[in-house]
Formats: sequence, C-alpha cells, structure tokens
Amino acid sequence: MTEQEINGLVAKQRKYFQTGATLPVSTRITALRGLYDTISRYENEIHDALKKDLGKSGFESYMCETGLVLDEISYMLKHIRRFAREKRVRTPLAQFHSRSFKKPSPYGVTLIMSPWNYPFMLTLSPLADALAAGNTAVVKPSAYSPYTSEIIMKVLSQCFDPQYVAVVTGGRAENTCLLREHFDYIFFTGSQAVGKEVMRNAAEHLTPVTLELGGKSPCIVDQSANIRLAARRIVFGKYLNCGQTCVAPDYIYCHRSVKDALVKEIKQQIQIQYGREPLHNPDYGKIINEKHFDRILGLIEERKTVHGGNSDRKALRIEPTVLDNVTFSDPVMQEEIFGPVMPILVFDSLEEVIEKINAMPHPLALYFFTSDKAAAKEVTSRCGFGGGCVNDTIIHLATTEMGFGGFGESGMGAYHGKTGFDTFSHYKSIVDKKTWLDLPMRYQPYRKMHEKMVRFFLK
Repeated sequence: MTEQEINGLVAKQRKYFQTGATLPVSTRITALRGLYDTISRYENEIHDALKKDLGKSGFESYMCETGLVLDEISYMLKHIRRFAREKRVRTPLAQFHSRSFKKPSPYGVTLIMSPWNYPFMLTLSPLADALAAGNTAVVKPSAYSPYTSEIIMKVLSQCFDPQYVAVVTGGRAENTCLLREHFDYIFFTGSQAVGKEVMRNAAEHLTPVTLELGGKSPCIVDQSANIRLAARRIVFGKYLNCGQTCVAPDYIYCHRSVKDALVKEIKQQIQIQYGREPLHNPDYGKIINEKHFDRILGLIEERKTVHGGNSDRKALRIEPTVLDNVTFSDPVMQEEIFGPVMPILVFDSLEEVIEKINAMPHPLALYFFTSDKAAAKEVTSRCGFGGGCVNDTIIHLATTEMGFGGFGESGMGAYHGKTGFDTFSHYKSIVDKKTWLDLPMRYQPYRKMHEKMVRFFLK
C-alpha cells in the first residue's frame, strides 16, 4: 500500500469515526459478535496459517492464539454494557447542587501493530479491546508471518468496512508510512528497538501509546522449591512456540544447592514433553526465519551445552537446549534469547538475586519457584517487572481479570479484559451543574464572609 493510500485510509476512518457511528454500545456488540463468528468459521484456516508460519500444532494454535482471542471477545461481550456506562462519583459540597461523573469515550482512530511470534492473538486481542471501547482501527500485522497476515486480512475484510477496521500488510516501508500518520492511539507489540521508533514518531503528534516489548525474564528457583514440578512447568513455558514467547523464562536463576537436581529434572521433562527426537516431533514448532535461526545458534556454546544443541536448518528447528555453568557475562546473557535455549545460572542468597535483577533492565515477566511464602513476598515486592507467577510460568497473561503489560524497558501500558477497555478509552471528567442555585462566593468582589465560606468548604 502506498503512502497516499494509507493517508486516504486514515482520513476515511477519521471521517467515519466523527459521524458517531462507533459510539452506540449496540454497534460495538454487533461488531464483536461478527468478529467472534468469523474467527470461529475460519478456525481451521487460521491454524493452517500458523502451522505454515511457525510450525504450530492445531492444539497449540487454539490454546495460545484463537482460543485466547475468542475468550477476550466473549469477556467483552459479557461486560461491555457495564464498562461503557458513565460512573457517578462524589461531588464536593462546594459544588452543590451538581452531578459528577466519569464518561468512558473512545480515542478515535487507532493503530495496532503486531509481531510475528503470536501473530493472530497479538493482533486480534487488542483489536477486540479497541472495538469494545468504540474506536476504529488500522491493523498492521508482521511481514515475517505472511500466511497469518493473509488470513487476518480475509477475516477482517469479511467483518468490517475498511472505514471501520482495515488491514495494511507489508514491511518496513508501510510501517514508516503508518507511523507518519496522525493516529489518536497507537498500540505496539514488538522489540524494544522498534518500540523506541514508534514512540519517537508518536511524539510528533503527541499520540498516546501502549508498548508491549520484552526483555530477559528471570525464572528463580530457590532451595525450597518443588524441583520436579518446577522443571515440568519451566520446560513448558520456556520451549512453548520454540521459545519465541515474549514472556518465556529467558534464563533460570537457581540456588546453588539444588542446581544439579533441577538440571536433571529439566532434561527428563524435555524428553517427556518433546520426545527423544524433538526435531522430528510434529507438534514442536520452528524458528520464524533463517535470520533468527542463525542468531539463536550463535548463542549456543558447545562447551556449556548439557542437553540438546542440535538443529535442522532446512526445517528451521533447534532442539530444546540447556546451557549450564553460565555467567552474566556470557553472550547468551547479553540479549533476549527468544528461542529454545535455556541458560542456567546460580545464586547463594535471595538478597543477591534481588540486587542483580534490579540492576538489570526491568523484565516483562518474573517467575519464582519456592515453598517459602515470605521469600515470594520479598521478591514480588522488591523486584521491578511487568507481571509473573509464583510456582508457574506464562499463565498470568491468560487471565482476563488482570491487565498484562510491561514496566520500564519492557514496555508501558497494559491490556486484557477491563484493563484493555480502559487502555483504548479516555475517561472524561464531567460536572453537570444545576441552574437553580448559584453560590456567590467564587465571584469578585471577594469579601471576608466569602473567604470564610471557601475555607469551610475546602479544608
């Protein structure tokens, strides 16, 4: 799509939004129901596209992509009337007689830019929130997942007129054109480097943004943890989607006394969950492209590899790999891994863990396996991170009753459920003042009696 076409598209959406067509809750409900039905109808095609792009099985595609989107839409349909309602708040006595309320209002024309690792879910889930809040949307899926982008375009073009919801495909040129446009809100999921560029362009129009980024999310295992259960849940979270998950445990930070036992259990769990030959497991996915394949292989040090390490370039597959005796100065610890490589580091005290994590860029997620409630409270209170779990991994992002988002270098803003509706809404603060009474104390000329009255009301 050319720059002129993108400019025209945004202009059409702005004109449509300004008609007020998206404001009625009934319109939003109709839009969400249509989206739900169309996704359900094309579920098999969506899963086929995800298989082609990322090698995902049908089960994983539903569990981590289409199922989560349908759940988000269902949640919005169930609660949208309450979310969209004006909320009355207390009026100060000085403003007697008035009604004060907060009115949720859509921002207007929104831009949703999504990544390739969960290309369907990370596009359609924020879209559902944007539509529930009453916005129009321009959707820009990643060029790295072309088959999923194609089915997204097919689904959305059947549901919506482009003046309401439109899809722009393409690569860097289209991204650049879109970011030059004046949107009312930008929602971006992707890398920190591109996130900075999004924020830089948004600043030109003072456009508010949500940035869902990433980082090196730690997984702490202390000496009181249930090692067998920890290994099972860590292996699930780390190697899901071949490690190409923004909230995957990036590295394991393990107490020295239980490290050997944990490594042993992790090896066993890899075999249990992925088989003795993961490269031939039909349910094990693939790396998105050769560029990322080579980058991940470059992080694997043979002398520190204690499990896995083999790869298949033709299939773009890398075995679930474990690195032992890793330090924070090793190459694998200098960037977000975003692949099936698990470095294991050790610590001797919890204070050491807290100091180290807080000295690093704030991660998107943090996981802590422990049986010590006091230790869990200490870590979750003192460490800075977006969200996480105690004694599990990843599952916090699938809870619609909680917002999901980053913190510091891992992003800003959040979405999911009510938080997602709030993200795409501006809350207008309004006082409806009655006309039958008009207290004179605020008007000049000021008098001593008026000052006493003001002090009485405002103390």
